[in-house]
Amino acid sequence: MDFRIESDTLGEVSIPATALWGAQTERSRQNFKAGNEMPLTLIRALLVIKSAAATANHRLGKLDGSKETLIVKAVDMLLALKDSKLRKDFPLKVYQTGSGTQTNMNVNEVIAHMAKTLNSKIEILPNDDVNMGQSSNDVFPTAMNIAAIQSLQNLIVEIKSLISELKKKQDLYWETVKIGRTHLQDATPLTFGQEISGWVSMLEHDLTFIINIKGSLTELPLGGTAVGTGLNTTKEFTKIVNDNINDYYHYEFNVENNKFYGLAAHSAINAVHGTLKTLASDLLKIANDVRFLASGPRAGYGELNIPANEPGSSIMPGKVNPTQAEAITMAAIRVMGNDTVITVAASQGNFEMNVYKPLIIDAFLESVELLTQTIKGFNEKMISKMTVNEKKMTDLVNNSLMMVTALSPHIGYHESAEIAQLAQRKGISLKEAALESGEISEADFDKWVDPKKMTMIEQN
Repeated sequence: MDFRIESDTLGEVSIPATALWGAQTERSRQNFKAGNEMPLTLIRALLVIKSAAATANHRLGKLDGSKETLIVKAVDMLLALKDSKLRKDFPLKVYQTGSGTQTNMNVNEVIAHMAKTLNSKIEILPNDDVNMGQSSNDVFPTAMNIAAIQSLQNLIVEIKSLISELKKKQDLYWETVKIGRTHLQDATPLTFGQEISGWVSMLEHDLTFIINIKGSLTELPLGGTAVGTGLNTTKEFTKIVNDNINDYYHYEFNVENNKFYGLAAHSAINAVHGTLKTLASDLLKIANDVRFLASGPRAGYGELNIPANEPGSSIMPGKVNPTQAEAITMAAIRVMGNDTVITVAASQGNFEMNVYKPLIIDAFLESVELLTQTIKGFNEKMISKMTVNEKKMTDLVNNSLMMVTALSPHIGYHESAEIAQLAQRKGISLKEAALESGEISEADFDKWVDPKKMTMIEQN
């Protein structure tokens, strides 16, 4: 590989000849090799900030127009690249300096070198031009909040889509009676539509939680520079940059907030991720319900039929597994783990700055991506194709001892319990036990023990 030599404040550095990055990026690339690369969602947010800053500095008379043009054009070219091509010049790992300084410099250096390819006669300096009026300490957390709130858009779409599909199933099976279960034991009947309505309500609440709190991410710490005081920048610059960011994203970010908070704490990301953890918990419950109700097809509950998306076993021919449910439950557990990571990392805002920033945003974005993709797969490849085994549902209802609950108001709790115990002890039906007890006539049993009426569906 051919190399070129560049220098920084620590001396000379050998860099791959075709790389757009510079000396500080290369030092980090050599010093930190663990973990994933910095998320490109964050990189794109940093690029937008740099373009917005160049425009602001030019408007304030601090940056020559030719330099502003080159920086903006370089950013536009980088933003236009597909992720696979953008990645090659942003190789740094998440596990680097806790402020994200090296990634900020990676962005500064790539923009400067890209600008040089556009016009080699005008020198663009990474620190003095691209980073003018900024610090890694305020720019990186600003990009964190932007990336976090942007990432939620696709997740919200998928949650709404899953809710919509579940509502279709809810309507379709609103009157399909099945046995209820509490404590993993038989309970009184309900309809499958009613059961699904509980799932729908969970997701609707989760969606509301996310939407209601995600606005806290719009508070940007931009303008705090090194420690929150705003040294080497101005409020006018910060406001113009904020306006430019809003124009780009068509959002309402704001910089009128406490910068010391913005650098030292990541409470908003921590709080929003808490809603993702809640969503993950509910998805885990829903997916477990679906796969358990679909267990079998002959030796389990067998109440649901799920699609055969792929062979389920390398040794057992014809086996079908609830793979989409397994994928989403694994993702849910990872999100719960990420919530612990973010909670602990967010607590480490020692003095003027939290130095777990790359870890926090990486965990957050991973959670959003996992939830977005697994919800999509669960919805499209399982829920939409799921059907009920109505005969099995009916058989289980008819065989359930908990239908005796309908007798309790008429003959009393104690007598009803004795009938259920008699049926269980002798292995006979509830009706047979009721008639044998002499407590009830066949006509009254048929009138009182009506599974559909027991669902109270007419009152719902």
